[in-house]
Amino acid sequence: MENKVPVGVSNRHVHLTTEDLETLFGAGYQLTVKKDLSQPGQFAAEETVDLIGPKRSIPKVRILGPVRPQTQVEISLTDSFTLGIAAPIRDSGNLKDTPGLIIEGPKGRIELKEGVIIAQRHLHLHDSEAEELGLQDQDYVQAKAEGIRGLVFDQVLVRVGPKYKKDLHLDIDEANAAGLKNGDLVTIIKK
Repeated sequence: MENKVPVGVSNRHVHLTTEDLETLFGAGYQLTVKKDLSQPGQFAAEETVDLIGPKRSIPKVRILGPVRPQTQVEISLTDSFTLGIAAPIRDSGNLKDTPGLIIEGPKGRIELKEGVIIAQRHLHLHDSEAEELGLQDQDYVQAKAEGIRGLVFDQVLVRVGPKYKKDLHLDIDEANAAGLKNGDLVTIIKK
């Protein structure tokens, strides 16, 4: 099975709980939509925070909305080296035994005990798209990028849900390695 899907390049970002958002920005604070993202209901917020690691800091890291049940920081391997944190590659939400760091906003700071990951590359599919492709949630596929820096990404986690839209999420390091940008097409290969 082969199928073309668009790439969504994911730069470093933060997901916050309501409580942590209010600690960083003030009581009752609401995120401001900067732009909608490829997945329905998801958006990049105007607001940014600073990430402070044991080695260095990364300023002005975008918050993604809406608020979530747990605070999570998604960085690249390069960011991991910069911050001095050994972040594991994990599926979103799988935060047990991950490192933490300090998140600083204009009104406060949070000492996050755990929650820093490098996001596992993954393919979002709507239920009907998954059925059409013969794939199920938690399957693994490959993604083939063509071109002068062409390569095959292995271990692409399939995430299926009624609110998802077909989209391959790669972090900035992975996309740069293959010369990919938002909207470029790759071929999904069923293993």
